[in-house]
Amino acid sequence: MTRRIAIGSDHAGFEDKEKIKRQLDELGIEYEDVGTNSTESVDYPVYARKVAEKVANGEAEQGILVCGSGNGMQIAANKVRGVRAALAWNEETARLARQHNDANVLSVPARMISPEEVSKVIESYLKAEFEGGRHARRIGEISDLEK
Repeated sequence: MTRRIAIGSDHAGFEDKEKIKRQLDELGIEYEDVGTNSTESVDYPVYARKVAEKVANGEAEQGILVCGSGNGMQIAANKVRGVRAALAWNEETARLARQHNDANVLSVPARMISPEEVSKVIESYLKAEFEGGRHARRIGEISDLEK
């Protein structure tokens, strides 16, 4: 099965989003860009919601969000039932977000890390797989909070 990613950003994350799209192209990963399409100021919850809803309804297996700090996008995405959005600022936090938290959306802080580090964070997230085991029980407990 081909993995499909939904990707979105606000104005602060636009340039990194464009670089991530090139990275996904190089990896042969299919994606849908939900915007924004420039560095003109926009409201990040609009794009966080678009990505989160695509993941929650199965149109995408995973999502990637980029904004200035990563926090706003993560908070907004986590309001959508079924989304487990994690903020990652280095390779380890990205890897653990997948391995231990089964994060289906990754939020990246464009203004806090270099473009080179953003690329490494994305690669780490995409390579990692959920470990299950004791972590699956905890993910179930998180899902129960949505009920």
